Amino acid sequence: MSGKQVHELDRVIIRFAGDSGDGMQLTGDRFTAETAAFGNDLSTLPNFPAEIRAPAGTLPGVSSFQLHFADHDILTPGDAPDVLVAMNPAALKANLEDLPRGATIVVDTSEFTARTLKKVGYDSNPLDDGALSDYKVHALDLTGMTMDALAAFDLTRKEASRSKNMFALGLLSWMYGRPIEGTIQFLEKKFAKHPVIRDANIAALRAGWNYGETTEDFAVSYEIKPAALAPGRYRNITGNLALSYGLVAASQRSGLPLFLGSYPITPASDILHELSKHKRFGVRTFQAEDEIAGVGAALGAAFGGALGVTTTSGPGIALKSETIGLAVSLELPLIVCDIQRGGPSTGLPTKTEQADLLQAMFGRNGEAPVPIVAPCSPGDCFYAALEAVRIAVTYRTPVLLLSDGYLANGAEPWRIPEINDLPLIEPRFATARNQGNGNGSAQFWPYLRDRETLARPWAVPGTAGLEHRIGGLEKADGSGNISYDPQNHDLMVRTRQAKVDGIAASIPPLSVDDPSGEARLLVLGWGSTYGPIGAAARRVRAAGYPVAQAHLRHLNPFPANTGDVLRSYDRVLLPEMNLGQLALLLRGRYLVDIRSYNRVRGLPFKAEELADVIEKAITDV
Repeated sequence: MSGKQVHELDRVIIRFAGDSGDGMQLTGDRFTAETAAFGNDLSTLPNFPAEIRAPAGTLPGVSSFQLHFADHDILTPGDAPDVLVAMNPAALKANLEDLPRGATIVVDTSEFTARTLKKVGYDSNPLDDGALSDYKVHALDLTGMTMDALAAFDLTRKEASRSKNMFALGLLSWMYGRPIEGTIQFLEKKFAKHPVIRDANIAALRAGWNYGETTEDFAVSYEIKPAALAPGRYRNITGNLALSYGLVAASQRSGLPLFLGSYPITPASDILHELSKHKRFGVRTFQAEDEIAGVGAALGAAFGGALGVTTTSGPGIALKSETIGLAVSLELPLIVCDIQRGGPSTGLPTKTEQADLLQAMFGRNGEAPVPIVAPCSPGDCFYAALEAVRIAVTYRTPVLLLSDGYLANGAEPWRIPEINDLPLIEPRFATARNQGNGNGSAQFWPYLRDRETLARPWAVPGTAGLEHRIGGLEKADGSGNISYDPQNHDLMVRTRQAKVDGIAASIPPLSVDDPSGEARLLVLGWGSTYGPIGAAARRVRAAGYPVAQAHLRHLNPFPANTGDVLRSYDRVLLPEMNLGQLALLLRGRYLVDIRSYNRVRGLPFKAEELADVIEKAITDV
């Protein structure tokens, strides 16, 4: 050991930034994995261009990964980085405005050439002209040191320079006491078929660690102790991975084989990738030729008695809308996962937004109500998937699960649940023994309804005696025959709506976090705003202001007590990453004055920003 000083911190925010080809997402992922294994609480924010290989050295081509980790419970990836690792001038310029004074900057000096500086609009080198005087700058030749560390390997200069992200990872791992053994095992597995690349990356990683240990440029390292988490077994998990596991778990707990019909689209594609790995659990994945084929196959699987799932983002929901309406008419369980991104049209494929709520509510022709569930964190995507399947199977209805890019790609520690603690989901398929027409006849009527749920029977094709018509034309009540009768259509439309409304009886009431019991302002949220709102509420309470917080997980139907909760506070503030879509629904439903706070920047809210808005709402009487 070098005998250097070790300072203890309670938290730190690190951002890795560089070109898309610099491996910043991999670097962040590995730092996150080691941090999770160490036992810290954490939250991440990957941020990358939509292009597969964005223009090198340009501001639009910057890719970054932010990680907030602590020795206590945290809710967001942090507002501003304490440490920025910038691999080139573009990465420095794109992220400098986010840094507070006194922040640490680690830069790769080899990339600060006249050409690269000019490309991003620097007239002079910021490493030399005093522009960074407010920061602690470590100007290092990361590329050169990586080349030196790999001199013994049979690699070209270009090949060797690709390992500089591992050098940087090793250095930052030393600075913050992160283990590197897990990353070494990861590299051994990832590059098992390319031993030279494997050994070079491992050598660069160790060289970065050793540089921090021996150089005089870093006199201090930092310790962030493990967080006091509830007992259990934990793993690091992203929202898309948690959602995938939730769907598999729901398949197992319902006894239904899982079928995914999907077309690749950012940021939902990872779910298709992950589920394709789980054939041993009876999962079948179908990469369709387009969005319409994907949802059609999933609905066909549901008709055949499987757990039908389709995954997409906003543009795909637009294409799937007719088939979702067909699922409403057929009254079959179907899970539609919308991983929201910035729109309209192609919009911002790799950025986050909450702007598909009204599309989820009303984006179909006719009266076609669909239940909506929205997870609040990456780990909660697991339980939201279970809940969506429970509703779909129990009530025989398509369900929209509204995640978003922030949750999908963000990560946090997740306590692995005990299998027996997960709810059982009973499909209760129709059989010839338990189905007739209600009048003593053995003829099967596919639209007789359960008195409690209003669900119709789920009859698997091929079951003797359960032959019935299926299609998009209106059904006659009970018999399921085609019907153009006005009174029947009115009855069926109202029945389908009543079925969705009745789901409210099976969901928890809206709970309120109001520690003082004296709050006059309620801050309401949905989806991924949970973390930023919660962190902002903590700040406001620490400043001495009472504030209540509530979060909606079920957006259609709303919890039964939603109106009572809203009316029990003088003011309701609703931050959304859209232009006020939930606020519009709540105002119309409950006639309550909702104050909206809206941002559509492709990024999640910052806690400090929301804290200022909340304090102003409290004091602005």
